[in-house]
Amino acid sequence: MTLPNSNRVRLALGAAAAAVLLGLGFGAGRLLDGSEGATPAAEQAASGEREVLYWYDPMVPSQRFDKPGKSPFMDMQLVPKYADEVGEGGGVQIDPAVTQNLGVRLATVETGSLPSGLTATGVVEFNERDVAVVQAKAGGFVQRVYGRAPADVVPAGAPLADLLIPEWAGAQGEFLAVLRTDDPALIRAARNRLRLLGMSPELIAAVERSGRVRNVVTVTTPSGGMIKTLAVRNGMTVMAGETLAEVNGLDRVWLNAAIPEAQASQVRVGQTARASLAAYPGETFTGQVTAILPQTETASRTLTARIELASRGGRLRPGMFATVELGGQSRPALQVPSEAVIRTGRRALVMLAKDGGRYVPAEVQVGREAEGKTEILAGLTAGEKVVASGQFLLDSEASLAGVQARPITGPGPAPKAAAVPALHRSQGRVEQISPASVTLSHEPVPALQWPAMTMTFKLASPQLATGVRTGDRVSFAFEQTPAGPVVREMSKAGAQ
Repeated sequence: MTLPNSNRVRLALGAAAAAVLLGLGFGAGRLLDGSEGATPAAEQAASGEREVLYWYDPMVPSQRFDKPGKSPFMDMQLVPKYADEVGEGGGVQIDPAVTQNLGVRLATVETGSLPSGLTATGVVEFNERDVAVVQAKAGGFVQRVYGRAPADVVPAGAPLADLLIPEWAGAQGEFLAVLRTDDPALIRAARNRLRLLGMSPELIAAVERSGRVRNVVTVTTPSGGMIKTLAVRNGMTVMAGETLAEVNGLDRVWLNAAIPEAQASQVRVGQTARASLAAYPGETFTGQVTAILPQTETASRTLTARIELASRGGRLRPGMFATVELGGQSRPALQVPSEAVIRTGRRALVMLAKDGGRYVPAEVQVGREAEGKTEILAGLTAGEKVVASGQFLLDSEASLAGVQARPITGPGPAPKAAAVPALHRSQGRVEQISPASVTLSHEPVPALQWPAMTMTFKLASPQLATGVRTGDRVSFAFEQTPAGPVVREMSKAGAQ
């Protein structure tokens, strides 16, 4: 169908006008937008969409991806992390209503006086340094015993048994015969012989005064205390040097206090200790730490501090329990409530409370602990707010969100020489590779208890990807870091 010339002219003019209007509208739109070319984030904002920073696997939140897809670690889709979920200060943001429902309670980091003493429990034991051994000085026969028994408390010089010693009768008779010679040299030699046979100076003097043989001797305790062992009975035969009894003194006792391993640095030899016992309420016994035993109790993870106490009137009986206070001077320290510290075994963390309802994990170096307070050696400053209740839930949320803990920046111990990283070696097939990362279907890693699986590794250097293509078999070595595994070495399988 052919249009008249007038209609053709009108149609051409209308098309031109539409093109002009469309161009004006597009130009006005660009002027209102204020930029030559809108970024994807701006286009998302203009269209009302949320800006995505990266994608991650909630089971491995430290690994980040620049596009959506299936997780290389688990059989699940990657989850987006939106810009409005991460503020300028990082961390996680919790709605105030949810925070109140969680029972979150805050505490202020402050400088205060932290006592350096500690309290422990202990058991009263015998003083093993105050033990006397009673032995037979010559062979003979027991003629009489004095009714003693183990655990009896006896004074010094208490009789234990009468021994008949035939050997002494002949030696004493010869000594009396020598005395009648009035020869000083012979008398002196005979007296020394009696002394070498085991006779006491008192017995020798008694024989010399009386002029009669005394071959029956009474064995007595050299010191007072409790009879620990008694091995003498009426009618028995004893040999020279045989142990007849052991007597443990009771004037001073040992108090063995169990000190937690974490507080062992607060105990030293010579330190004053105060003990209180349930048997004597309101009374305090004072002593000193005489030794710190070298062995640790593996079951209770405690060290034993030996404290020597005076037992007035023998009132401290072995086996009694006591509460021990090891004194120390207080000193100023930066401190937080002990309940605010999250101990992972590898490090200690606290949850910092920021403005706008945001919470950030921070690594700290802890020191002493007393009266519900923990000393902070590094990682915090006075005036900061930490979460004292509900911090475990917030820490879990931060871990799921892949939030990195704030490192220790305060003063701490002198830096140590950098340790050589531990490398784990395996082989696998390259599924995907770029200058920054490589996806490998690798064999099991027994050292980490990893099964054979497909996962993405970061590359320590872009040069590692040189000459490696998808489908190649490679040998590689990687290091486990807080940000995920990082490949340090990689070469084609069989290459030198």
